[in-house]
Amino acid sequence: MFNYSTSLGGTVLPNPIVTASGCAGSGKELSQFFPLTELGAIVTKSIMLKPRSGRATPRMAETPSGMLNSIGLQGPGIDSFLENDIPWLQSQSARIIVSIAGESVEDYASLARRVRNIPNVVGIEVNISCPNVENRGMVFSCQPDTARAAIENVRRNIGGEVPIFAKLSPDVTDIVAIAREVVNAGADGLALINTVLGMVIDVNTMRPKLAQKTGGLSGPAIRPIAVRAIYQVRAALPKIPIIGMGGVASGKDALELVLAGASAISVGTATFGNPTAVMKIKQELESLLTERGFDNFVDAVGFAHRLESQ
Repeated sequence: MFNYSTSLGGTVLPNPIVTASGCAGSGKELSQFFPLTELGAIVTKSIMLKPRSGRATPRMAETPSGMLNSIGLQGPGIDSFLENDIPWLQSQSARIIVSIAGESVEDYASLARRVRNIPNVVGIEVNISCPNVENRGMVFSCQPDTARAAIENVRRNIGGEVPIFAKLSPDVTDIVAIAREVVNAGADGLALINTVLGMVIDVNTMRPKLAQKTGGLSGPAIRPIAVRAIYQVRAALPKIPIIGMGGVASGKDALELVLAGASAISVGTATFGNPTAVMKIKQELESLLTERGFDNFVDAVGFAHRLESQ
């Protein structure tokens, strides 16, 4: 019998397949196709303190190998989220990883206080790949000091009961240095990677396709970037669990991230084309691992590093 369980900062999940924040809302749409308990966990859309209408349209554009989006963290705000989304997820017996995002360090602290001690919440994803309005709009995770400050404030307000995972941007010169900072600040694990900043110009109108000009690129195009980032961080911080994401559309894609060092796999963009993609990937990954002689999922995590050292 194949053991599919995985451990993330002390939280044990029955399998390593989770949703990616922003791609499945709070799981209501996906629940029409399969029970949410079949997933390792549901990662909610990044929630902020106040409701947000998001950015101006158009805010999505297709590319030959992925999708460009500039949604702007549209959402209902923490009050509505706690009143409506959390109770619904609890009614489905889903394991919940709440993703939080802020415009300031204090936002993260306030959100942490609101989501701690909620039943069924097995982790907090701290999305620090957001603009810091206190620092001229710079992204928190692109600078060591702001990345550290955000995680320190979450850790201080969460305590030690729920593991926290820092979601990092790949748009940095040295992602290992940022990873070290957030781990030293109290992160139990990492979520790698967020979207890559990109842009599309319509050659007919000769203008950018997105209203805000740039957006986050997701999908197959960024998978090699995700593999590289996960591999580098795993090599530098081998004991820190990584939730890997970025262009995963098949079990083979997921296996690549696992071999690089991911202890769990988030599936996002693939669900837009096929809402059952997470189930397909879950089944395919298990088959690929058993074919390669693995009896336990955790034995495959970072296996490429072990082969490298032989």
